[in-house]
Amino acid sequence: MSYQNNEHTEKMSSQNMQSDRPLMIAVIFLVVIGLMAIFSASAPKCIDMGLNPARFLIQQIFGVIVGFVGLKFLSNFHYKKLIMYTVPFAIFVIIMLILVKVMGTTVNGAQRWINIGPMSLQPSEFAKPAVVMLLAGAFYKNTNLLDNEKIIWAFVPILIMVGLIFTQPNLSMVLLLLATSVAIYICAGGSIQLILYGMCTMIPLLLLKGLKGYQSSRIVTWLHPEADPLGAGYNIIQSLVAFASGGLYGVGYGSSKQKLAWLPEAHTDFIYAVIGEEHGFIGCLLIICLFWTILQRGFLIAVKCQDMYGKLLALGLTFSICFQGFLNMWVASSFVPATGVPMPFISYGGSSIMVSLWMVGILLNISKDNVKRVRFGNVRSIQ
Repeated sequence: MSYQNNEHTEKMSSQNMQSDRPLMIAVIFLVVIGLMAIFSASAPKCIDMGLNPARFLIQQIFGVIVGFVGLKFLSNFHYKKLIMYTVPFAIFVIIMLILVKVMGTTVNGAQRWINIGPMSLQPSEFAKPAVVMLLAGAFYKNTNLLDNEKIIWAFVPILIMVGLIFTQPNLSMVLLLLATSVAIYICAGGSIQLILYGMCTMIPLLLLKGLKGYQSSRIVTWLHPEADPLGAGYNIIQSLVAFASGGLYGVGYGSSKQKLAWLPEAHTDFIYAVIGEEHGFIGCLLIICLFWTILQRGFLIAVKCQDMYGKLLALGLTFSICFQGFLNMWVASSFVPATGVPMPFISYGGSSIMVSLWMVGILLNISKDNVKRVRFGNVRSIQ
């Protein structure tokens, strides 16, 4: 029996570093599809600008490399140690957001980026894991989710980040952060009635006083894009044309016509429409299935986790990634108003791909800990 114990322990030590393979496979597929789609969607634009056709692809590959390096590190960095780095990381994000207001780069009327040497970072992307870490750290030991000083102080940096992002303006990221916060609050045992009351109170105020002119016009355009086909409704109409042109199997990789001159932001916000045109309904369905796999595996990791901090961390990260992905699909398909949110792993953007992969790294570490707990439990049962 002693020999069997040693043999089982050796097998466990050689295998306990394995993480969730289906999750990793789904992420790798999405990254590869994203690189292919970025090259196809951006090459004509680069040629028109007199640049290397692979310019955006090369920049995205750099982000992918940095992202996978961070993923590897975080997958081996025990997630419970993140608690001690949560506040410093949140302060770092706030400082970066302040720098955006002071010296940020403005693109299409939005000041969201900051140039650091040859790199351009979007600090609001880093707010996604920061919010999840803050709330998971605040909720996991507290039964009273409102009357607690620790929880109240956790919301202070969150409100600062949300406020700074709102002034960029980046309403889509604000909505994503708020939705993620609500999801974590409910999973921690919060009152759904309180959330509904807050939504009924805040949404009318936001619609009446908080929306910029172009933001409110997006809602009107979403309802009646045909009313202004060459103006505010142009992007939505061209996106739908791309899906219609793709049909069931698509027109073939690299053969999209909408990306040539008709569909703006083809390599970022509306890259899903390009995929739909080139690979048809089948290609779109593949993307949906891959994100659904991430959603299912992420929630399974959370359910199997033995401590509340890990559960909330896994739930928050999974919700943030998948909600953003599905939101991008809904926008491109005209199910919701245009938000300007990129699709994780697929849309062009160094900050987006890096942060998304880092978040997956944390999920993989939680899954490793789950496997390790089970195997250690098996050894103890033998003894």
